[in-house]
Amino acid sequence: MEYRTLPDDVSYARMTSEELRRAFLVEGLFRAGAVTMVGASADRAIVGGAVPTAGELALEAPPEIIAAATMLERREIGIANVGGTGSVSADGKRFDLRKGDILYIGRGARSIRLASADPGAPAAMYFVSFPAHAAYPTALVRREEAEAALLGTAPGANRRTLRRYIHAGGAKSCQLVMGITELEEGSVWNTMPPHTHMRRTEVYLYFDLPPDQMAVHLMGKPEETRSLIVRDRQAVISPPWSMHAGAGTQAYAFVWAMGGENQEFGDMDAAGVGELR
Repeated sequence: MEYRTLPDDVSYARMTSEELRRAFLVEGLFRAGAVTMVGASADRAIVGGAVPTAGELALEAPPEIIAAATMLERREIGIANVGGTGSVSADGKRFDLRKGDILYIGRGARSIRLASADPGAPAAMYFVSFPAHAAYPTALVRREEAEAALLGTAPGANRRTLRRYIHAGGAKSCQLVMGITELEEGSVWNTMPPHTHMRRTEVYLYFDLPPDQMAVHLMGKPEETRSLIVRDRQAVISPPWSMHAGAGTQAYAFVWAMGGENQEFGDMDAAGVGELR
């Protein structure tokens, strides 16, 4: 378990590529038979991954990150399956998750256990957690039930389907907003033109990238951008002051999750392509 105090919007400009990666890129989230977590100072986010194999895995409160008897004593969580079919049991109630499904579990749940239907093709449970001051019911949203919007254009190489799972019109939460975006074949750009939102932190998990492919994640201030090379099943923590956009060497998908002051999806400050430096 790891906790990161993220650099501010001044010091990041002086950092090397390796220093930027250590600060903002989360690697090694998915290890067979293990749970991995990284905590961040930005909105007290926790990002994690779990790959159940021989048996169940439990999500427990990591003392390096939070001081609580249980993981969700004062938090909520969204769990997205990006691997084989699996299940999540919340206080004894089991929910089966196929690839592309997301489960929301609200504040106060005491026991969270993860399992795979087939250890030979294990689930890959990706989760993001934020503090919560109110409790909302546990809710499973399947991929086909999520609110979907087709965005972008073929000439812009950014045709993509954005699916909202945890949001005001779907699974209700205290502050967590979460969904999945899938790019069409031949499209590579996401979130272009980019934007910032000073009222919340966002975390991206890139997945469905072959081992020999990559995505370039753009971050930083629009007038002074930096980039991170991202591989399959790696995540980027994007603090409120940083813009975010990206392009891959081929089509891919990503889980996006936000937490902070405002749940309104459209609450963002756009940066035009002509402003980028």
